[in-house]
Amino acid sequence: MTRSPATPLPPPKARRRLRETAALTQTQLADRVGVTPGTVRAWESGRTTPRGRKREAYAKLLKTLAEEGAVRAPEPEPKLEPESRPQPQPEAKPQPEPEPKVEPEGKPQPQPDSQPQPQPVAAPEPVALTPAQAFDALYAFSAPALVRQTFLLTGRREQARESVERAFQAAWEHWPEVARDRDPVGWVRATAYEYALSPWQRLRPRHRHPEAPPADPGDRTLLNALLRLPPRHRRTLVLYDGVGLDLPETAAETEASTPATANRLLRAREAVAGRLPALADPQVLHRRLAELASNERLRAAEPPTVRRGGERRARLRTRAAIAFTVALVATTALTVRTAPTHYEPPVSPGQAVRGVPQRVAPGALSDEELELRQKLRDQMQDGPERLSPRLE
Repeated sequence: MTRSPATPLPPPKARRRLRETAALTQTQLADRVGVTPGTVRAWESGRTTPRGRKREAYAKLLKTLAEEGAVRAPEPEPKLEPESRPQPQPEAKPQPEPEPKVEPEGKPQPQPDSQPQPQPVAAPEPVALTPAQAFDALYAFSAPALVRQTFLLTGRREQARESVERAFQAAWEHWPEVARDRDPVGWVRATAYEYALSPWQRLRPRHRHPEAPPADPGDRTLLNALLRLPPRHRRTLVLYDGVGLDLPETAAETEASTPATANRLLRAREAVAGRLPALADPQVLHRRLAELASNERLRAAEPPTVRRGGERRARLRTRAAIAFTVALVATTALTVRTAPTHYEPPVSPGQAVRGVPQRVAPGALSDEELELRQKLRDQMQDGPERLSPRLE
């Protein structure tokens, strides 16, 4: 069964521009589509992409807004003022000007007791950062916290550090989009969480060898309780009670509805409180999550190292794609060169013929055979008896 292609959507900036042109808020547009305002915010920032029926409804609404905007904003016609009827101007009252008086002869007369006014000092213009400097600033600001948060999801220090580095490398590859995002830290956080919770992580060799647990028994018990939660519930709990996002933002980042996110959060809290009754209070749980993430000595790599690693990975992917394309072209050319140009019927397989007597070497002739041979030799080969047989 062939799956129909997804409905195309305009870029994130165009989506926000269409909504603002129609004078709609994110809450109003979310009500018309049937999602939360946080989900609309994530769609317009490019962090998430709508899918399924929500994508169809969102694309149809954007198309309607674009058509309404084209009808509502026709091309303005230039206005021509008639030359014979000038427009009346309002009477302007003369305002006293604190400028020096001018004598009839045209010489300026300085005012008495006038003091020079101090010139305002121009504020220094902000220095524009290069893309590399802006990326390094974002990495230095958010990478340590993201590594600690990812550790709460995985319980593995090396996997948390690698997930954050991969997320920042992806951000560097899409830096024009990330730099214009309203929440670049959220963009990187969502990418890091997706990589850390990927099911393919279980197939890696290092996943078979557990890392050393935290030294504190309380931290070890809390980490085990977190790792026993389903990945979706664990991610919701870390975002809401660990990072401090509100419920709509958590729902938008996990690509779920607000009721489903609230249900996951309640179930995760109940599971943690069932193993650790002292953490039933959300404030206490928030403090313990922060302490667990801070007690681990988790370090992030330097920003230039991450940028160079991402660029090297991009070069390797490009070279691999070029090599694969060249190999595919060579294989296609070889196939075209060696392929037959006409139909050749296949050769039928051989079958054994039965009932044929075996070949026997000829032996000595008998007397009757010798007499018959001599008779044939003596008779004429072209006589009339051979042309017209006669009865004897």
